Amino acid sequence: MGTGKDAAPRAILCFLFLFCLGCKCLASELEATQTATLTVDASPQLARKIPDTLFGIFFEEINHAGAGGIWAELVSNRGFEAGGLHTPSNIDPWSIIGDDSSIYVETDRTSCFSRNIIALRMEVLCDNCPTGGVGIYNPGFWGMNIEDGKAYNLVMYVKSPETTDLIVSLTSSDGLQNLASATITVSGESNWTKVEQKLVAKGTNRTSRLQITTNKKGVVWFDQVSLMPEDTYKGHGFRTELISMILDLKPRFLRFPGGCFVEGEWLRNAFRWRESIGPWEERPGHFGDVWHYWTDDGLGYYEFLQLAEDLDAEPIWVFNNGVSHNDEVDTAAIAPFVKDVLDSIEFARGSANSTWGSVRAAMGHPEPFPVKYVAIGNEDCGKKFYRGNYLKFYNAIRQAYPDIQMISNCDGSSTPLDHPADLYDFHVYTDSKTLFNMKSTFDRTSRSGPKAFVSEYAVWRGDAGRGSLLASLAEAAFLTGLEKNSDIVYMASYAPLFVNNNDQTWNPDAIVFNSWQHYGTPSYWMQTLFRESSGAMLHPTTISSSYSGSLAASAITWQDSENSFLRVKVINFGSDAVTLTISTTGLQASINALGSTATVLTSANVMDENSFSNPTKVVPVKSDMSNAAEQMQVTLAPHSFSSFDLALAQSKLVAEM
Repeated sequence: MGTGKDAAPRAILCFLFLFCLGCKCLASELEATQTATLTVDASPQLARKIPDTLFGIFFEEINHAGAGGIWAELVSNRGFEAGGLHTPSNIDPWSIIGDDSSIYVETDRTSCFSRNIIALRMEVLCDNCPTGGVGIYNPGFWGMNIEDGKAYNLVMYVKSPETTDLIVSLTSSDGLQNLASATITVSGESNWTKVEQKLVAKGTNRTSRLQITTNKKGVVWFDQVSLMPEDTYKGHGFRTELISMILDLKPRFLRFPGGCFVEGEWLRNAFRWRESIGPWEERPGHFGDVWHYWTDDGLGYYEFLQLAEDLDAEPIWVFNNGVSHNDEVDTAAIAPFVKDVLDSIEFARGSANSTWGSVRAAMGHPEPFPVKYVAIGNEDCGKKFYRGNYLKFYNAIRQAYPDIQMISNCDGSSTPLDHPADLYDFHVYTDSKTLFNMKSTFDRTSRSGPKAFVSEYAVWRGDAGRGSLLASLAEAAFLTGLEKNSDIVYMASYAPLFVNNNDQTWNPDAIVFNSWQHYGTPSYWMQTLFRESSGAMLHPTTISSSYSGSLAASAITWQDSENSFLRVKVINFGSDAVTLTISTTGLQASINALGSTATVLTSANVMDENSFSNPTKVVPVKSDMSNAAEQMQVTLAPHSFSSFDLALAQSKLVAEM
């Protein structure tokens, strides 16, 4: 311990030391601000049109994206088929109300539908049943979201040898809160009867269930029990709020229905388009053995085509080419598979009088769906019979439909393909640093031959989190590279698009949801800043800076219904702020500060994510730009994606676009 006499000098020395240290830190912070110049050459002679199709979406039945996701059906395993064809079978997630002394349920093969023959037999054993009765209930996909005042349409098939009253109810998960109920009388006869009942909720519960009960002793059979919200997108069966998220991306195409979902671990479990069309009650459903869950296939081939139409997006039909993860069809025996695919195209494109076009027309769509793109398999290039099978499909489709563009699974970005194709798939899942540096991947790709379809891209694993800011910045940089190479890159889509938070098989994903909530990850919001790129005019850009290795940029001109804009997008992947000078030459119109905006995607921490509790933690923030000009200075925050929309005065630019 020092004496009071020498304490003052020590205090002064300590103050001077801290002052110097503070100055050093301040100097260090000042030194951490980098400088850069971005030159944009907007002269018409160097501008190039980006394909109208460049950015779209890829939907795969993964993570319960469809069943329990965008498809609004609330009942899980509605036909009791999920347990398989051998009876008695598992009826999960159905369960009983009562105990084994009052009720006995089992599956049998008595359904009235030939393609899905399993039904549920319920025998009520009690003479004096408990208050409220006994029966069965279905919790849906981790709970049904039932909302006050909304209507829900129940459809089910029943039969009973004696007249029986059934009470159908929407209740809380424990059955104690009754949200809606109705009594249905089943006439005593041996034939199946279709029952329809509208239920209007008088209360809200996010984890509800559907229950069917009775107090009468006897036997009742059930099959194909469906509960759909009355309010779906355009009445076509899709969850409105999730489709709204897709619409905000303005996708130019919809690739469907997979992915590995198309292949299956085994061919017996691959997606079969024929089994997914026609009346929903007659669809057998199937077990998706890659992602390990049952789908009733209410969301089938027809519904995907309808969704593409509703989105005003080009449908891209990915079909199985006789190859799964574990078994393959020899090319010598592939002919039935080829015919099956030709039939699928006729279903979409054929006249209402054609064999398969008439089936489509009977489903409510007499006009053909404009299928112009098909992918022959998914990630099958290295398989033994892929090339042989591919050529069989290619030649048959080319002969029958010369205008259809065919997509090969083999990557042609670095070496030429050894077979004919209009486009080729390019898939990339990697860490953020690698994907950021892949922005120049297609710079060296040959400009002759088929175009690239980057049908699956994303940052994943280590630094992706559950959808981090860092991942979105790397992906944005990668997309600027695709814009610049859009003379050879024709289409691109992020993957996966959706995840039900209760079944996150793949991580990360663009849109996260449960039965009643949803949010976009930073990777989703990043894509919204590219939605005007498809069909826009691309302009050359040059970055001059010692820090250029951490920067990526692109520039386009685009129009909305009223105005024209020069959009300059800049990604700062580094941890330093950047003072950026944007210099524009060759513009055919002056920049108007009024109407110009800056939109920035960033956050305090590069690994920040969105969540149900904080869904807007990392979202784009828009502000006006009073300093917008042909030469201007802006500051790029560390780890940020900035998009500057510079309003252009009316000029001949509009005519040129």
